[in-house]
Amino acid sequence: MRNDILLQRIRSGAKRNIRFADFAGLVEAHGFVFAGQEGSHKGYKHSCGAVLNLQKKEGEAKPYQITQFLKIVDAYGLTME
Repeated sequence: MRNDILLQRIRSGAKRNIRFADFAGLVEAHGFVFAGQEGSHKGYKHSCGAVLNLQKKEGEAKPYQITQFLKIVDAYGLTME
């Protein structure tokens, strides 16, 4: 799914049934860099100092992690690169 469409979808409140791979791509498009994996958790860091730990459940992103991402995007004014 295209990042702009996915962002619009999750901003409208749809935080379920989001493919993890699509969500990880959106996170990276906002400037986060994969920082490593420990077990099932994937860590991402941003130059602004924000950190995200993501974990998929049955191939999908967890809704609370999508909410965390949106809060970071809004708090730091992050945009897609």
